[in-house]
Amino acid sequence: MLTIAGRCWLCQCPLHLTIQGICSLCMKHLPVAPPHCLRCGLPSSGGEADCGRCLLKPPPWDAMIFASPYEMPVSGLVLRFKFSGQPELDTALTRLLLLRWQERYRRRNLPRPDVLLSVPLHQKRYFSRGYNQSELLAKPLARWLHCEYLPNALSRDRQTTSQQSLTERERKWNLRKAFTCHINLRDKHVMLLDDVVTTGSTVREISKILRNQGVASLQIACICRTLQT
Repeated sequence: MLTIAGRCWLCQCPLHLTIQGICSLCMKHLPVAPPHCLRCGLPSSGGEADCGRCLLKPPPWDAMIFASPYEMPVSGLVLRFKFSGQPELDTALTRLLLLRWQERYRRRNLPRPDVLLSVPLHQKRYFSRGYNQSELLAKPLARWLHCEYLPNALSRDRQTTSQQSLTERERKWNLRKAFTCHINLRDKHVMLLDDVVTTGSTVREISKILRNQGVASLQIACICRTLQT
């Protein structure tokens, strides 16, 4: 369903400000994440501390921020944004992520990123889709966070099998040596943005590269986080 200009993407009610994308009533009914680890984003009752998974095997990033669990209706908006040729959803989805980041920033004193990177698509997939959904999300987010967006810092050097059909183990092997970082980000506070994080294999592979460069801190940001992997 296409939205009408100036109307909520979910209920089609008129919006006071078009940039909001989702009305206040629908915002109140969006899914709320259960208690979760602030580092990996998976369910945990550990409060402010890293969960047991992260203590045993720390991920190569410092924090994960997501707008919503991978549940309707936000997951439906992401699918429309990604596969149904509706890039105009970028502002509404990014706004959800910005609100969640601001909550974490106030509560946990996350460092404001110096640099924002988006997960790249392979050139063939980019041409078939017509846009990189993560890049569309990154542009307004970088503007709102007052940080630099580097769209060409990362590249996906080989075309990989779609991650959706693979097991977690297969995803890890599928992405080995698939990415390159072309800019030295040593001592920078970095945010890496993707639309959805499922097992975390994609952001993990890129995060290893950034860690090896000696970044000061690394945040993972996404619209949806799958809470069961």
